[in-house]
Amino acid sequence: MGFSDYRTALVTGASSGIGAATVRRLSAEGLQVYAVARDASRLSALSAETGCRPCAVDISDLDALAALAKSTEFDVLVNNAGQSRRGNILDTTAEDVDALIDVNLRAVLHLTRLIVPGMARRDRGHIVNISSIAGHYAFAGGNTVYHATKAGIHSLSQQLRVDLYGTRVRVTEISPARVETEVFGRLLGDLAEAKRRFFDDYDSLQPEDIAYSIAFAVGSPARMNVAFMEVLPTQQVVGGLNFAQKSRPPAE
Repeated sequence: MGFSDYRTALVTGASSGIGAATVRRLSAEGLQVYAVARDASRLSALSAETGCRPCAVDISDLDALAALAKSTEFDVLVNNAGQSRRGNILDTTAEDVDALIDVNLRAVLHLTRLIVPGMARRDRGHIVNISSIAGHYAFAGGNTVYHATKAGIHSLSQQLRVDLYGTRVRVTEISPARVETEVFGRLLGDLAEAKRRFFDDYDSLQPEDIAYSIAFAVGSPARMNVAFMEVLPTQQVVGGLNFAQKSRPPAE
């Protein structure tokens, strides 16, 4: 399997960043791409550019997802949509917990259960889940709920391989590190400040780099399943060790 074996793709979070870059790349490979996001105006512009089918849908709307899943037979599903929040579990709100779970995990599970059984019956298809290094590593400054939802995507991707054993349906998890997208601007409420703080002095990944990774996995020969790909900027590393010093009594 590869691009010549696939006709249709569904990409979530398609109005900007990784999603929009993926729509462009898959459309260029000849797939009819259904671009899913809430921003109808951006989707319209992307459709004019690429020929994709714009689907202005809130992925937390289960009825809308069910209708979309029935609209055609999808060969490729790219679960890309995601959100994050500032802070950690010590100061997060109930609304933040629900929003992150709804978008980052629940919508992915629903789209998977709605679309993947058809792939299995046809013995053809590819699921690409965009997770994050936050799903594999703990680090200061990360949002706890975001980390947990991305860990869930990692677990889902691994279990899907088991569930689809014996079929020719492939599963790929792509786990990016820092990518220059609007997510950071939304977190700070200031795109210019986010660019200054997170990107101006760093050689970060670009959305097209992740789209390239997706295209590599989807376009690979049928005998080859790229199960997991961790993609980092060359100058970024993960891990490290923090060790707080013992508390000392105040000096007299």
